[in-house]
Amino acid sequence: MPTKDAGWHDRMYNNRALVPDFADHFAHWQSASVQARERLKGHLDLPYGDGPGETLDIFPAAQPNAPVVIFIHGGYWRSLDKSDHSFVAPALHDMGACVVVVNYALCPGTPEKTVTIPDIAVQMAKATAWAWRHIAEHGGDAGNISAIGHSAGGHLATMLLGCDWGKVGRDLPAGLVRQALSISGLFDLEPMRKTPFLQGDLRLTPAQVRMCSPAKWRRPRQGVLYTVAGGDESPEFLRHNRLIHQAWGPQTVPVCEDLVGLNHFSIVTDLTRPGTRLHALAQQLIAGS
Repeated sequence: MPTKDAGWHDRMYNNRALVPDFADHFAHWQSASVQARERLKGHLDLPYGDGPGETLDIFPAAQPNAPVVIFIHGGYWRSLDKSDHSFVAPALHDMGACVVVVNYALCPGTPEKTVTIPDIAVQMAKATAWAWRHIAEHGGDAGNISAIGHSAGGHLATMLLGCDWGKVGRDLPAGLVRQALSISGLFDLEPMRKTPFLQGDLRLTPAQVRMCSPAKWRRPRQGVLYTVAGGDESPEFLRHNRLIHQAWGPQTVPVCEDLVGLNHFSIVTDLTRPGTRLHALAQQLIAGS
């Protein structure tokens, strides 16, 4: 049984160290994202608020009244950008979705304005509320909103499924997000608090861990969550994938799979490839079946 010390936590959670060619994945995402923006001609950098990072990109569907997919990028709540993730939009667009790729402020923020994971969670609720109020102007169906996220984004997408929307806005319906797909998500933030390479930026407190760990919440009353992780990811990421299934149960989490042969970065690219399991799961989720 390994000692779960600081070094163990760094080994389990430092995905860039676990995937030596991670930079190649990032380069592909960036080039494919440029091509996606050229192809789809979306509406870029629309503000959903006036705070740092509060912008989003919309790639309207070909047909009106389309299902809406909100995509939330990863980066351990402290790196990357929506512009690195436009590459997911063409595949989702081809499924008939109106795609919204959102940005958020990054931890730790600045000396003048600190940023915490709870702050980012509030931003994602704010962005989703904005989409519900405005997406019809872009051909989306506000009554059919799904959230998909990778890594930290998978955590944030899952939080949206359990959000108390009445506290976000009195005009918002319960169950605003109908379904979510978490790709390599994290559901208990306590290990992040013990991971040295992260904690300097995240500055997680025990109270924040309790507040922002979906695995510690009661099961949402409505909605469906699909969770996947790459079969080649660390044992901790595979544990997180099982953890939310155990915490919320098969009624809420009917899909909990480790996808063979994929690592923490290649799994996102698989979302965009017709014929893969992840592509099929996204299509199934968007169809609401």
